[in-house]
Amino acid sequence: MARYRFTIEYDGSPYFGWQRQDNVPSVQRALENALSKLGEENILVQGAGRTDAGVHALGQIAHADLARPWTPFRLMEAMNAHLRQAEETVSILNCEKIGDDFHARFSAIQRHYIYRIMCRRAPLTVERGRAWNVKAELDVTAMDAAAKLLLGEHDFTTFRSTDCQAKSPIKVLDTLDVSIRDLHGVEIIEISTTARSYLHNQVRSLTGCLKAVGEGRWSCDDLVNAFEARDRSACAPVAPAHGLYLVSVSY
Repeated sequence: MARYRFTIEYDGSPYFGWQRQDNVPSVQRALENALSKLGEENILVQGAGRTDAGVHALGQIAHADLARPWTPFRLMEAMNAHLRQAEETVSILNCEKIGDDFHARFSAIQRHYIYRIMCRRAPLTVERGRAWNVKAELDVTAMDAAAKLLLGEHDFTTFRSTDCQAKSPIKVLDTLDVSIRDLHGVEIIEISTTARSYLHNQVRSLTGCLKAVGEGRWSCDDLVNAFEARDRSACAPVAPAHGLYLVSVSY
């Protein structure tokens, strides 16, 4: 047996998240099916983050222990061929053989996410399912100032899904930045964040609250009050999944 590490990109729209579930499509199942087509049996592909239904990835990391002696390039090419044939929206960007002490989830020291918002009245077409279409203009400066109030180690209960299985609501938020990026003449608001780990729905919950600040419905004080309430009911409506991307994982 040898362990292989994969860098993976996927459009999360067709999937019920990363994690394999009965009778519904998942990214993990797509990868394991591709490996089974290559003669690998009883395969478990373990990812760095269990992205939710509809969430995308530009640099998800996963590993698997395989019985056959693959060269990384041949394995990547073969997996991509089967993923393409199955019409999965998943691609292997890189593959490498790695030591048994590496674990995609537990060896990770930082995860980087972005959330994309496009402000315009017209519905999205090209970017449909790739960003949150917000009809009102947002004050990015106010959003970024509010975001900085959330940095550091805190109890993030307000921004935690009621289904979250984490043992503690205490997390350390290393970065949380709100900026505007120009994409072919179109402005896209990006909320960028890094942390070792996150609570279930934490980034989308934070995004929903920052949007409320950007609209002028919330002040920075309102955000702090919601934060300090440590009460899920104090959270603004959660941002939709399709604007969220797992960008990269550091080890």
